[in-house]
Amino acid sequence: MRTLCSSTLIGEFFIVGFAGLVAMKDPDLSMTAVWSVSGSLMLLCLLLCGLVTRPGGVALGWVLQAALIVSGFVVPMMFFLGAVFAALWWASVHYGRKVDEAKARFAAQAAGSGEANPSSPDPA
Repeated sequence: MRTLCSSTLIGEFFIVGFAGLVAMKDPDLSMTAVWSVSGSLMLLCLLLCGLVTRPGGVALGWVLQAALIVSGFVVPMMFFLGAVFAALWWASVHYGRKVDEAKARFAAQAAGSGEANPSSPDPA
């Protein structure tokens, strides 16, 4: 799950940065406000890459997805991109958990049958 979710978060990192560049063109927004919000969201994306497997990490990821969708009120294209990344986040969490469960079942079967790890080097 960590790999899929982290890949989604890195994509979001770049999208938030580009949205910040677009938001700078709005004369009603100060550059400080734009980069305070964009920078905070970008930092959250990076921090979540390491926290996604910890308790509350996935929930915090959902908060980030909601924030991206709400940012559409400033940069309208973010309504669409936020929804796309929310769908990617769901898929990353859903299928990542399935992959983790399959890996755990495979490891349990290998341990139960006494097979050596096929990726480990031959001791001879």
